[in-house]
Amino acid sequence: MRFLEEVLVFADVILWKRKNVTVRILLVTLAAWLVFERSGYTLLSLVSSVFLLLVAILFLWAKSAAILNRPPPPLPELHLSEEMANEVATFFRLHINTLLSVSHDIALGKDSKLFFKVAVYLWLIYFLGGLTDFLTLGYTSIVVILTIPALYERFEYHIDKCVIAAYRKLQQLYVKLDGEYISRLQKWILEQKKLS
Repeated sequence: MRFLEEVLVFADVILWKRKNVTVRILLVTLAAWLVFERSGYTLLSLVSSVFLLLVAILFLWAKSAAILNRPPPPLPELHLSEEMANEVATFFRLHINTLLSVSHDIALGKDSKLFFKVAVYLWLIYFLGGLTDFLTLGYTSIVVILTIPALYERFEYHIDKCVIAAYRKLQQLYVKLDGEYISRLQKWILEQKKLS
């Protein structure tokens, strides 16, 4: 039940039903993107700088507290239980084994359709990676995720009408290509098989 509530909240944010949260997400994302672009920082360098500052502050606080007979900084006891570590390890092991199994099937040519899907996605990632850096891609993805569904919900009728028209034109193009080229290619392949 809790999961369903979280999904509904997420859907409300994406569809701009909670405008203040959506606008805040967009503004914080835009501000972070601008800071990273203007400062020349990367995410890793910023995180390491923040952790370095935090560790230095805590270290100086603890040393000064010892000298001034004050209590040390209030830090929670940090530890990872064996049960939690085992659950995380099991989760990752199952997903990695599934990924390796699928990769094995693709490499051995057992699933050609999946191979072509993976190849197209990898090529698309390669192409997008060449056009932009990771930070800009992340920002653009968030903007797309927060605008496209809301725009679709608002203009659903018009978008559906255009998509249906485009789908019909693609079907006509496919029929034309199938009649002219694909059926000829299939006949030629069958003739070549018979000859050999």
